[in-house]
Amino acid sequence: MSKHERWNTLLELLASTGRLEVDEAASALAVSPATIRRDLDELAEQRLLVRTRGGAVPQGVSYELPLRYKSSRHASEKQRIAAAVAGLVHEGEVVGLNGGTTTTEVARALALRFGTGRAETHGASPAPALTVVTNALNIAGELAVRPQIKIVVSGGVARPQTYELVGPLAAGVLDEVVLDVAVLGVDGVDPELGVMAHHEDEAAISRLFAEHASRVVVVTDSSKMGRRAFARICGLDRVDVLVTDAAIPAESMRHLTDAGVKVITV
Repeated sequence: MSKHERWNTLLELLASTGRLEVDEAASALAVSPATIRRDLDELAEQRLLVRTRGGAVPQGVSYELPLRYKSSRHASEKQRIAAAVAGLVHEGEVVGLNGGTTTTEVARALALRFGTGRAETHGASPAPALTVVTNALNIAGELAVRPQIKIVVSGGVARPQTYELVGPLAAGVLDEVVLDVAVLGVDGVDPELGVMAHHEDEAAISRLFAEHASRVVVVTDSSKMGRRAFARICGLDRVDVLVTDAAIPAESMRHLTDAGVKVITV
């Protein structure tokens, strides 16, 4: 197991248990306690956790893994979800993407579908095969090299955990655009409260994506079903389609369909 893989595993264990003990982590990863101590020290230097006597605890009250360390979680499910979402998007449409690991996979799937080949031309200027509006710096970076895809990036203040731009500058841009479809990654889906995010500033921007779109597609793995987060994005009445993996609980499926949401499982 490489150092990067160990760090991913350690951070995921910390996120799920709320505390790490060196000996237990060493046993779980089949490495020496000395290796775990070095890993925890390095992660503490990056402010990803706080070292304690004999282990580590999360950094801050509300613990959130940075995007680069979350990308390996439920990876195959997210890639299947992304491929299904790309099939819902039509050439020439304007697509809004918020930040997150699942929407990053959606961006990659859209790039595969629309980012190659020759775009139609009108006069001297090529028409984009797709226009993507995003507040996520990593998504913009991946798609910017695709000449067939037009990228519009909101302004705003960057959140290092998710690479999302938030705040009044981001809202100002989104208030001026019209989207055919908004694809939203979320942190929770509740039958009463709708879809949610951990942070109110990210939820506010995601809400604007939903308000300015003709269609709203929520993308999430089944682990988010029935889970609540701090900030509400919108109710289920605003969601047209939810794409998730086949492990979605039957009760969650029933709540969504009763609310008029089309559920696609992959």
